Amino acid sequence: MKLHNLKPAKGSVRSRKRIARGQGSGMGGTSTRGHKGAKSRSGYSQKEGFEGGQMPLQRRVPKFGFTNPNRVEYKPVNVESLQEIAEKNNISTFAVSDFHKYGLASKKDRVKILNRGELSVKLEVEAHAFSNSAKEKIENAGGKAIII
Repeated sequence: MKLHNLKPAKGSVRSRKRIARGQGSGMGGTSTRGHKGAKSRSGYSQKEGFEGGQMPLQRRVPKFGFTNPNRVEYKPVNVESLQEIAEKNNISTFAVSDFHKYGLASKKDRVKILNRGELSVKLEVEAHAFSNSAKEKIENAGGKAIII
């Protein structure tokens, strides 16, 4: 083996085109950027949503109304879902962690129990909110509705 026979290991060297390294490279001159204009200059960056001077979409669309930044969103869970899970898994209490465990809400969701469906099982339910009719239905079945 001699110095002129040495080669890098197969796959260790990537061949990439070196742009802006003179005319001999085939990528000199404009360095693949085309001719003139802001895009051909160094340091160019386009603003988000820029449409070439046309009025951008976020400015064309009419805006109205009010969005309350302090709005509290609840994940709705119906009484029938609680009935179904209670029968299937033979449980009598529902803590907030159980809603995540049984796929009714994610960990950070605030849960509100709604009235849809029938309830025949005695349940103790912990949730962030209850509709009046759902609370009544749970208590009529002999359970407790606990607001956290």
